[in-house]
Amino acid sequence: MKKQRQVGLRKDASKRSSSSSASGRGRMMTTTSSIVRYGECQKNHAANVGGYAVDGCREFMASGMEGTSEALRCAACGCHRNFHRKEVETEVVCECSPPHSSTTNV
Repeated sequence: MKKQRQVGLRKDASKRSSSSSASGRGRMMTTTSSIVRYGECQKNHAANVGGYAVDGCREFMASGMEGTSEALRCAACGCHRNFHRKEVETEVVCECSPPHSSTTNV
């Protein structure tokens, strides 16, 4: 029997679920995983004078090791990670197995 696999992207929280129908029509397993990336800096450096100017930082790079306070500072521009545009990429994988047939073909 052949399994079908479908892959799609959606913006949602990570979760994993499994279900099967009571009538024996097959089983479907869904796995969702998210990858978070921080893009360009959105901090307005001219806000105090009523203008708009960004520094041109294109991607967040952590200044320190994961788990330290420096991991939340950008090594390129010095801004906090919250000033960088958050991009969440979610992958949803559905694996479906065909129903088990109790009848035989003649």
